[in-house]
Amino acid sequence: MEKTLTKVGSSWIAKKAKEEISNISDDLSLLSNAVEGKAKWIFNKLKGKAQRTLPDLLRLYNLPPGLFPRNIKCYEFDESKGKLIVYLCSPCEVSFKDSSVIRYGVRVKATLSRGKLDVIEGMKTKVLVFIKVTSVAVESYKSDKVWFTAGLKRSRPKDAYEMPRDAINVEEF
Repeated sequence: MEKTLTKVGSSWIAKKAKEEISNISDDLSLLSNAVEGKAKWIFNKLKGKAQRTLPDLLRLYNLPPGLFPRNIKCYEFDESKGKLIVYLCSPCEVSFKDSSVIRYGVRVKATLSRGKLDVIEGMKTKVLVFIKVTSVAVESYKSDKVWFTAGLKRSRPKDAYEMPRDAINVEEF
């Protein structure tokens, strides 16, 4: 009986220790990403190369400036590869004026090109349930629609995404 209790106790302790180590690892990863993002920002400032705001960058690439929440932490953009990474403080969601809802992970990765955000990781939209968004596109600068691909390709009014909105934190992405 004592051996069984010892095995159960040590198994439980090992499980709890793994959970705590995993939580610490996640926290360190978030801290590392934040420090790296801020270091790049400071480096660009010192070089005299100010980074555009995310809404300005999206506008430059003919995408609605309100596609991401107002309260992002920072973003990285590699212009040569078109790689965009947006960092948020926690998983969150935004309700837009067309009644659509988009949920964001802590990090959203995508490829940014003229009028298109493609190969997206970390973004979902609510249809009946939340479905992964794989691309967001605007056909031309005169277009009044934004096309979201989440399983199916659906259009939404572009003006619903013209202003960045505050996000509401959610428990999980």
